[in-house]
Amino acid sequence: MIQFSNVSKSYGSQELFNNLTFKLNPGNKMGLVGRNGSGKSTMFKLILGEEEPSEGQVIIPKNYKIGALRQHLIFTEKTVRDEAALALDEEMKWDTYRVEKILFGLGFTQKDLDRDPLDFSGGYQIRINLAKLLVTEPNLLLLDEPTNYLDILSLRWLKSFLRAFQGEVLLVTHDRDFMDGVCNHTMGIIRRDLFLIQGDTHRFYDQLKENEELYAKQKVSQDKKVKELEEFIAKNKARASTAALAQSKVKQLEKMDRMEDIGFDSTLKFDFQYKDTPAKVLLDVQDISFGYTPDNVLFKNISFTIEKGHCLAIIGKNGVGKSTLLNNLAKELTPLSGKVEYHGTTATGHFGQTNISRLDPKSNVMDEIYAANPKLSAASVRSICGAMMFSGDSAEKKVSLLSGGEKSRVMLGQILSRPSNLLFLDEPTHHLDIDSIEALTVAIKNFQGSSIIVSHSEELLRRVADRLIIFSKDGAELFDGGYDMFLEKKGWDEDEVEESAPKKKKTSNPMSKENKKLKNIITKERSRATSPLRKEVEKAEKFIMENEAQIKKYHQELVEASNTNDNSKVMELSKLVSDLEAEVEAKFERMEEAQAELDALMETYEVKLKALEG
Repeated sequence: MIQFSNVSKSYGSQELFNNLTFKLNPGNKMGLVGRNGSGKSTMFKLILGEEEPSEGQVIIPKNYKIGALRQHLIFTEKTVRDEAALALDEEMKWDTYRVEKILFGLGFTQKDLDRDPLDFSGGYQIRINLAKLLVTEPNLLLLDEPTNYLDILSLRWLKSFLRAFQGEVLLVTHDRDFMDGVCNHTMGIIRRDLFLIQGDTHRFYDQLKENEELYAKQKVSQDKKVKELEEFIAKNKARASTAALAQSKVKQLEKMDRMEDIGFDSTLKFDFQYKDTPAKVLLDVQDISFGYTPDNVLFKNISFTIEKGHCLAIIGKNGVGKSTLLNNLAKELTPLSGKVEYHGTTATGHFGQTNISRLDPKSNVMDEIYAANPKLSAASVRSICGAMMFSGDSAEKKVSLLSGGEKSRVMLGQILSRPSNLLFLDEPTHHLDIDSIEALTVAIKNFQGSSIIVSHSEELLRRVADRLIIFSKDGAELFDGGYDMFLEKKGWDEDEVEESAPKKKKTSNPMSKENKKLKNIITKERSRATSPLRKEVEKAEKFIMENEAQIKKYHQELVEASNTNDNSKVMELSKLVSDLEAEVEAKFERMEEAQAELDALMETYEVKLKALEG
């Protein structure tokens, strides 16, 4: 178990956090949230002993082993076996059997062990690094943005692995769905302080909002009291008859624990500008195919239309052609065959993975927004910069000095500068923190026009997509429905989820074909068996969110009734709040039970599927 005791950390005059105290208990899987730059990575460095706290203590028990999975993948050895063996200590240096056993458990084959780690996909490179951690038998896994650049199938595998890990987990990720799928506690660094709850990020942010609203009301009340005391002292301190009373008020004021302004963090908040169009169909795609050479075709004969108000998501593994398809649709590439036709009034906005490189490092943020639309006034440019969290002097910051997340916000600002009715968004959540991703999700949902997105974020897909183009080993196909419907009706092929590194030639094997059929049967059976529990969890979440909003409303009415001394109303509302809070708590407990049942059922089917692999 790890313990922070009154820990503070500063760099010169910049204070990251102050007086943090918490304890990571056995079995805790903790999600760590906070704005970019709030100190999450610094907290990891303190735990690893790479930095020392400015004040306080980081207490780590003797023989408690910590394994850290870094954002960046760096390999120095020429084989997977040798790379994983780097983690062995001197006494176990030749215990390659132990290394091999762990690698097999993570899905590598005997032949894979002698291959170069750089030959593998991002998902399998993450597994190599996990093997290096597991060789050391860690009690705690520290995971700093492990989801970066992983495709949707690798994310699903890693989520399942971490849920089953027998130990503690401390996880930083911008992927809210991934965090909620792994963690049973959420902890946040909020305005240099720490806030921790049992539950997911939705419960965390709802509770945080409620706490801050209550704090703000208490501060208003205290400010009023302070003003009254100060006015009383000013009026009475000079009179002999009231000087003693005034002095007692001075002491009362001095003893008061003054509440500071919350000082809300700046938050990304915007709406894409919509350009009106009479068109019902904004984009008509007819039988397009594309490959960089005629012998290497990434997709073929794709046809669909995009109607106003619809959102199409392109999903699949890395490297299959998702971004290439999007660039064909945005007319940045020309298909080998077929047509991409816009309506005459279609106006596009394009957020692409390569667009960051088009930003001029010598320009500042305002220059880049203005370059996207020279017709904008200085006030309009400033307004867009403010929406992208570049207010005041930060709007004049050079592009060369911006972080990846800041550059992503500049690109979003460029799209905002031009009214559009069709958006092309390629991995728009990369580099954004959880709060910014939420703002982006809301903006896409509220957009009156249409959007086509490439994303590995399952939460974003669930919330915005109403149709999908799915890249699988059989090619690309259109699915007329949202992401949850896709999971329920089709789901990812188990061979796709296992994502066996670069493909090898296969010999004909009747038994392997039979196993493939059984896998498909078990996968469909798993979907049917888990569906009721999934729905129960979703209904419970909806019930909790709706009734926590009602509790909040009752609290507001309770404050008003208390202020007007309406005692009967206070009693009535207090009972309503008490009863509803009990219902919410019971529902939350049942939701946790249902989630545990769902996890157990998923693990049961995982065992069945692995048994087929022989």
